[in-house]
Amino acid sequence: MVMGEFTQEAQVLVIGSGPGGYAAAFRAADLGLEVTMVDAAPGPGGECLYRGCIPSKTLLSLAELIHDADRADSRGLTFGKPKIDLNRLRAWKDEVIEKLAAGLVTLSKKRGVQLIQGRAEFESSEMVRLHDSEISHIRFRQAILATGSASAPWPGVTMQKGGRIMDSTGALELADVPESLLIVGGGYIALEMGMVYASLGSRVTVTVRSDRLLRGSDADLVAPLIGRLKDVFEAVHFHTVPSAMEEDEKGVEVSWEGVTKDVPTRFDRVLVAVGRRPNTEAIGLEKTKVKVNQQGYVEVDARQRTADSRIFAVGDVAGGPLLAHKAFREGKVAAEVIAGRPSAFDVRAMPAVVYTDPQIAWAGLTEDEAKAQGRPVRVERYPWKFSSRATTMGASEGLTKMLVDPETNRVLGFGVVGRHAEGLISEGVLAVEMGALAEDIGLSIHPHPTLAETVGEVAEIFLGSATHLLPKQPPK
Repeated sequence: MVMGEFTQEAQVLVIGSGPGGYAAAFRAADLGLEVTMVDAAPGPGGECLYRGCIPSKTLLSLAELIHDADRADSRGLTFGKPKIDLNRLRAWKDEVIEKLAAGLVTLSKKRGVQLIQGRAEFESSEMVRLHDSEISHIRFRQAILATGSASAPWPGVTMQKGGRIMDSTGALELADVPESLLIVGGGYIALEMGMVYASLGSRVTVTVRSDRLLRGSDADLVAPLIGRLKDVFEAVHFHTVPSAMEEDEKGVEVSWEGVTKDVPTRFDRVLVAVGRRPNTEAIGLEKTKVKVNQQGYVEVDARQRTADSRIFAVGDVAGGPLLAHKAFREGKVAAEVIAGRPSAFDVRAMPAVVYTDPQIAWAGLTEDEAKAQGRPVRVERYPWKFSSRATTMGASEGLTKMLVDPETNRVLGFGVVGRHAEGLISEGVLAVEMGALAEDIGLSIHPHPTLAETVGEVAEIFLGSATHLLPKQPPK
């Protein structure tokens, strides 16, 4: 340590101020602990607020408006072609971010959480050095690592800020609306951003290495989305990946490997969305007892404890589904354990939502997982073409799906594809978490006509008492 450098003491040091970090900091402060939160960014919010969840959903809400206006024509309501003001779109996105960011700063101050800007690097299991900060060192009793993740690069491609080959952060900046856009990857980021750019007027081509989109999701739920993408995107190519990408002033030249028939070789812009990698490099973990697995994620137990007794890890950096709501829960668990509470991350149903049009959401056991485990399940599906509310909305392509243990009638999994799936999935999450029976859902009155009614109806199919479908078996 250099003479004259200022060292601060911290009871709980939170490194990273994204969803996991600020949830941990806020919960720890609420439990009476003294908390310091450090991040290289000037304010809390992390990747989710500034470069992920929030800006993408802001733009997707506008894309949904454009799609709805376009589809209204067939129902006798014509709006005309929308006029796109990119400057105002970007300003609206920034206004949303700034409003939410200001709220987090206010919550931090009112809870007494000290915010320090700087990049933290471990020097030992009880000390970090801060770079680009007025404070040189922080000595801590307990630390919570919440450094998140970053977009995975494409081999051989160096992305430049403002360049034509973009990651999700670059795509969200909306520098322009390219006439042609290639998206490499078939995950939720790829498809959500594809929806945004297609709605603004880009011809979007998607290429994926595998034979399906949204790997890990339920094929039943993805099928209606694929039907929609055929109308929205220029093309989707499977078993196709770039072998090289060369950027110039006017576009990107792409060479291909795999199934390359009819795949263009030149695009105005390229978005690489092939996953994310944890931010565990260059933060001094080798100077602690923290263990990192082969994929680069920090190893933790159910209480978010690492192999170092002083250090916890939460959110993307700790692996598992890279979801903000998972990070929220893990952050609270870490704070509660530090405060001496009997807390643990024990989740049966981790919801996932893809904000495409139609939306996809699922929680609990999926059909593919049940097959892989050799676990017997009974699967019921309620097509939205039988839903009065979905029909009134022109959303009859949707589907609600339920997986039930055939011996106990316990609900094991839920899935929804269609409008407002983001909200409908919560009833399924609650059912799986509380060990509800199909009868609990089927005998709960759902309002008519609503999309939520499809949740009750799929349970009634299992019970043999569905109203808007003929029974498969004698009534029970």
